[in-house]
Amino acid sequence: MKFDTPATLNPIDQLKTIGQPMNRIDGLLKTTGTAPYAYERHDVVQHPAYGYVVGSAIAKGRIRSIGLAQASRAPGVLAIVTAQNAGKLGQGKMNTAPLLAGPQVAHYHQAVALVVAETFEQARAAAQLVRVDYEPVAGAYDLAKAKDSAVPPDSINGDAPDTAIGDFEGAFASAAVKVDATYTTPDQSHAMMEPHATLAAWKGDQLTVWTSNQMIAWGQGELAKTLGIPKDKVRLVSPFIGGGFGGKLFLRADALLAALGARAAGRPVKVALQRPLMANNTTHRPATIQRVRIAAGQDGRITAIGHESWSGDQPGGSADGAVDQTRRMYAGTHRMTATRLAVLDLPEANAMRAPGEATGHMALEVAMDELAEKLGIDPVELRIRNDTQVVPDSGKKPQAKAKEGTPAQEHKPFSRREFVQCLRTGAERFGWSQRNPQPAQRREGRWLIGLGMAGAYRGAPVMKSAARVRLDRRGMLTVETDMTDIGTGSYTIIAQTAAEMLGLPLQQVRVRLGDSGFPVSAGSGGQWGAASATSGVYAACVKLREAVARKLGMDPATAEFSDGHVQAGGKRRALASAAGDADLTAEDAIEFGVLDKKMQQSTFGAHFVEVAVDAFTAEVRVCRMLAVCAAGRILNPKTARSQVIGAMTMGVGAALMEELAVDTRLGYFVNHDLAGYEVPVHADIPHQEVIFLDEVDPMASPMKAKGVGELGICGVSAAIANAIHNATGVRVRDYPITLDKLLAGLGRLA
Repeated sequence: MKFDTPATLNPIDQLKTIGQPMNRIDGLLKTTGTAPYAYERHDVVQHPAYGYVVGSAIAKGRIRSIGLAQASRAPGVLAIVTAQNAGKLGQGKMNTAPLLAGPQVAHYHQAVALVVAETFEQARAAAQLVRVDYEPVAGAYDLAKAKDSAVPPDSINGDAPDTAIGDFEGAFASAAVKVDATYTTPDQSHAMMEPHATLAAWKGDQLTVWTSNQMIAWGQGELAKTLGIPKDKVRLVSPFIGGGFGGKLFLRADALLAALGARAAGRPVKVALQRPLMANNTTHRPATIQRVRIAAGQDGRITAIGHESWSGDQPGGSADGAVDQTRRMYAGTHRMTATRLAVLDLPEANAMRAPGEATGHMALEVAMDELAEKLGIDPVELRIRNDTQVVPDSGKKPQAKAKEGTPAQEHKPFSRREFVQCLRTGAERFGWSQRNPQPAQRREGRWLIGLGMAGAYRGAPVMKSAARVRLDRRGMLTVETDMTDIGTGSYTIIAQTAAEMLGLPLQQVRVRLGDSGFPVSAGSGGQWGAASATSGVYAACVKLREAVARKLGMDPATAEFSDGHVQAGGKRRALASAAGDADLTAEDAIEFGVLDKKMQQSTFGAHFVEVAVDAFTAEVRVCRMLAVCAAGRILNPKTARSQVIGAMTMGVGAALMEELAVDTRLGYFVNHDLAGYEVPVHADIPHQEVIFLDEVDPMASPMKAKGVGELGICGVSAAIANAIHNATGVRVRDYPITLDKLLAGLGRLA
């Protein structure tokens, strides 16, 4: 099915199941511990062996030799895999560094060996006997020192790394009021609960991996390419995933090593990356240095806005897209964005929930707060005054003028932009009018109280997505697609979509996900999953509806599906009767056309936060949080709310505690486990409220829906930083905002 014209009235608009706060259909499996996660698949193979990963003890250099004699003789050892005996390995295009080191070492804890044994304990014990002789070399591990050598990347998510409109430097220099500040964000870890884990088994030349992976088709293709075997010889199965946040978008070492270990041992092998290896072995959100400059007239209208960002990655890696939201958030005639990428020998940097926008908002939305303070204008009002219904900066390199008088920069309209409504709704619900604009004025005992807010932007990309639907004679409908559920509720919204389309109760829909043998979906990532995958199911259901109507002798154009029946032209038949003795099957994909070229498809929001800061210790407590989101039709308010409050929680972590501390001498993340890498716990999180605006976007998809799971993290950290400033008068521009960064400024208040 081609989606190249705006959606009109369709069966989804009945809203019998779609748009309703349905309980998760996989909830019972999750709460009873019977959901089949990769490492716990006791039902698919017999007597698997266990692999234990040996990670590099240096950050850069080469392996002179690996001594395996002692480890090979250890009890229970079946095989030891290294680059020397693994055979020729390719490298997937989505992996920046090889997943198995040798002889060169690209980063600390890069896998150098896998020990396979009868039990996990035997594999772990034998791994300590592997002797690796390294030849370390000097590397670059400090972004601040590498900043001056950074260069523009090829692109940022397909857009130009640098853009320029008008005369930014001139307009900024001559402005009445301006902000020029530098903000820094640290390296951060996905820290998902379920580690990267895989169970691999060979049957002849056919490989099956049960793994924890967000993108089935990507993982299948990358594993085949790395092993040098045909893609159809690899089956990848991932029906349940215990969190990914972008860290499981691509093939990682666990899947490759499990496959190599199973081949070497001649039996199934399971591998779970040890928690202390995850921070350095897998990907992370890179640190950034961001300079934001905003100028405005006394009326609060922005005249010039510039955003520059520096980040680092392995050679051949990608830059953090921190400037992305600045190109689309606020009006302003004179504009500039620039992105620079430094080569660092730290572990591989890559996507982490809202890549680019999550870090970019941490700078931009604090700079907007600083501008509001200088102007003496309320922060909400400042954003409203600078709203725009067209994209001020497309992110493309300006084209030469076609003829005199025509603009070089195209300004696309937004398909829907309810940003102002988000701001006004949030301000009213949160009680923003009670905020004292003068910092450090509200105190309750030893606690300094402050309110802060921030705007939120996230793109609404979509991807081709396919599904297969099958109706049996009992009236049960089965949906199959390789879409994944990373805790987001994919099972439920896909079931709701199919139920709505075929007029069935949710209990008569069965959903099967996460198998490369199923039609290829968009997968889970980039906030494209829900809108794309449900649209693929929609397309397959449209085809099935047509087949059912024809089978029952009805006009497909007028047939109505409800309560398990089909009616048209005065006839009414049970839906199940169309299947007969054989199942009725349909398969189709949604292919998105050029609508996103005509109009910018985005999601918007506003975050409001109240904090309390101890005047003596600088302890920060988040007291209240509110998110208002405009993200098209909300397919399931209950699961969507869970996504947003989870994102808000991650925003608290980014603002106050999350930081991978870099040893800039030896080149590794020091706090590489959950004992040292702090994340918010229940006691850190207060009451959270989420409001979804009643919005549909016919330009986005036939579902008229857009993603929301990454919008929820955009702006949260900035709102907390702004609230801390309102409480204390101390402005911290270096995340996370820890006690030591606040204490010096609190002396006069204590």
